[in-house]
Amino acid sequence: MTPVLGPQIGVPVTPTASVRVPAEPGELRYQRCGACDAANFTPTETCRGCSSRALHWAASAGRGSVYSWTVVRRPAAREFGGAYAVAIVDLDEGYRMLTNLVEVEPADIHSGMRVRVDLRPTGGEPVLPLFTPDRD
Repeated sequence: MTPVLGPQIGVPVTPTASVRVPAEPGELRYQRCGACDAANFTPTETCRGCSSRALHWAASAGRGSVYSWTVVRRPAAREFGGAYAVAIVDLDEGYRMLTNLVEVEPADIHSGMRVRVDLRPTGGEPVLPLFTPDRD
């Protein structure tokens, strides 16, 4: 039996200070355009859909489906530990996010698999938004 995958440990790249707004504890946030209603992720100064600056922050429900994934069995550095799954997740609010899948067997991962966010502290201020299977 293949072991359940663990997260890749590391500090995520953070957006520039001008577009960074701290999330409430336990909250995944993204930007929504007030002009065209497009979801924008990663944070940006102008809407990717219409170039408007009318962006506001919204809280995501943190649920979506796996668009694509790969299992990394040879980490770039020893600190990353063993195998881990990297995925692109389509969030229900209309944006995609690159993340890690955790608490799932590699053979059980498939396109369209429903997932939910699992916000995990890294020991410092950043929180990593990882995703687990949504069993509800």
